[in-house]
Amino acid sequence: MGLNCHDTAEIYLRNVFVPEENLIGTENAGFYQLMRFFNESRVGVASIQLGMAIGAYERALEYAKQRTAFGKPLIEHQAIQFKLADMWKDIEAARLLTYKAAWLIDSGKPNPALSSAAKLFASETAIKATYEAVQIFGGYGYSKEYDIERYYRDARVGTIYEGTSEIQRLIIARVIAGKIRF
Repeated sequence: MGLNCHDTAEIYLRNVFVPEENLIGTENAGFYQLMRFFNESRVGVASIQLGMAIGAYERALEYAKQRTAFGKPLIEHQAIQFKLADMWKDIEAARLLTYKAAWLIDSGKPNPALSSAAKLFASETAIKATYEAVQIFGGYGYSKEYDIERYYRDARVGTIYEGTSEIQRLIIARVIAGKIRF
């Protein structure tokens, strides 16, 4: 559906022996190592999704300034102003969550709840922002003539990979309930 530049494949390994000198991390601790990896990779996904939301917003804003309807630029219509205002608000909130989660990782204090919150909010913001951009562009937003339709398709995967939105909510809930410590 989206991310056509990104290949995904399954890999099956059977009867593979890894010599001790080639072992990455601690033997039989792979799950926990993977969970620590997700703290960082989810912030990476949040950054990608934030970039998509910003790109969609910037294109919609520019289009709204140039395109006219009913004798005036789209940007002068309150309905379009509200869409752009909500996009801007959500992007700024996603930016702050993403930056704080990244800063904590860089400071050596990763926070699984904040990494999940950044990924969750930025992914959902990208979906909303690209959807609204398509709406602002109207028929052109659905057309391959403009890149907004690609942004819309690409944004969708953000709520799935590196853990679905539901998994992010579960992680956040477990951290605030005290069931996951970091």
